[in-house]
Amino acid sequence: MRITDVKPFAVWVGHRNQMLVKIETDTGISGWGESGVSGRELAVEGAVKHYREFLLGRDPMRRGALWQEMYRGQYFEGGRILTGAISAIDIALHDIVGKALGVPVYELLGGKQRDRVPTFATTTAPIGPEMIEQGRQLLDAGWIAFRMSSENLGIGTDNLYEPRESIAKTAEWFIKAREALGRTAVLGVDYHHRLSVAETASFCQMMPPGTLDFVEEPIRDECPEAYEALRRMTDMPFAIGEEFASKWQFLPYIERGITNYARLDICNVGGFTEAMKVAGWAEAHYIDMMPHNPLGPICTAATVHFAAAVPNFAWLETWKSPWAPDRHDDSRIFPKVLDVERGSFRVPDEPGLGVEVNEDALTEPFRAWEAPHLHRRDGSYTNW
Repeated sequence: MRITDVKPFAVWVGHRNQMLVKIETDTGISGWGESGVSGRELAVEGAVKHYREFLLGRDPMRRGALWQEMYRGQYFEGGRILTGAISAIDIALHDIVGKALGVPVYELLGGKQRDRVPTFATTTAPIGPEMIEQGRQLLDAGWIAFRMSSENLGIGTDNLYEPRESIAKTAEWFIKAREALGRTAVLGVDYHHRLSVAETASFCQMMPPGTLDFVEEPIRDECPEAYEALRRMTDMPFAIGEEFASKWQFLPYIERGITNYARLDICNVGGFTEAMKVAGWAEAHYIDMMPHNPLGPICTAATVHFAAAVPNFAWLETWKSPWAPDRHDDSRIFPKVLDVERGSFRVPDEPGLGVEVNEDALTEPFRAWEAPHLHRRDGSYTNW
């Protein structure tokens, strides 16, 4: 079996672009992958086209060797754009190999360790009573773990964001949420690296112990020492890693005990090949995987297979909810997807990833999309 084409598709799906990759072979078997570098899809598309030049004619069964060649076969190795491209290609290669052997992808990763993959959801209402009501709806629908209103934490009109105003209001309502939703609910928050060390410490200290079960990405992750300083100021568990593009970026966070949940993104970190290495490393340090999953059905399916095959697993992110469908989906493009039932995914038994893509429906052209550029009242910019 030989690779005959590597086709990138930077296309609009749902509410923003998806960066999909199809790999075709001379046997008629094809596989699909997805990259996670949202907002910079054209850069990933360019990297995929570079890799295509030497992948044509190669054996897709040698996916581990191809991963090493893609990563090491250039002077400027690594980085989120290149690893985002490698991720999509690696996922597509696993899809091909699973189909060729007639087995689900998880069988290529050591076999299934669970029949269902539990998920965590996210409330979407503004901070306040409606947020708590959505929390009740999630509990009634079968979820036990969820983040609260991560996209609405104090962002005002015209993308104005003042961290101190946000943390004061958010902490007040999270205390009320814990009281209303009880102790069995697993409650967290994603601050999307918008805070400083001091601001995060203040936020955590505003709430009684046990109010939140995790705080996700409160500060930027380039400096592990900053997270170590923050760890000394709070005992709240951290969930970190959705931006990491290699096992090496996870290294200090795992080895030095900085994170409590590894927010690995299989479409950013290097696909299955790299994700399994990170999971084994985390297992040795008693750290559970809590994968990032903000993309489309291919990312979801790939992560479900990964989650099925590792022992150290907590929850998988999902954007399905009782009040809204997953906004990353489009049934015209994805006629067969994995669906959430009572807060979890059933692990599929079909060969490959277990999802289908209608290539003919990939007709919505790329649209320029930018993440919100948040600013302070003084005119300075801050992180989204």
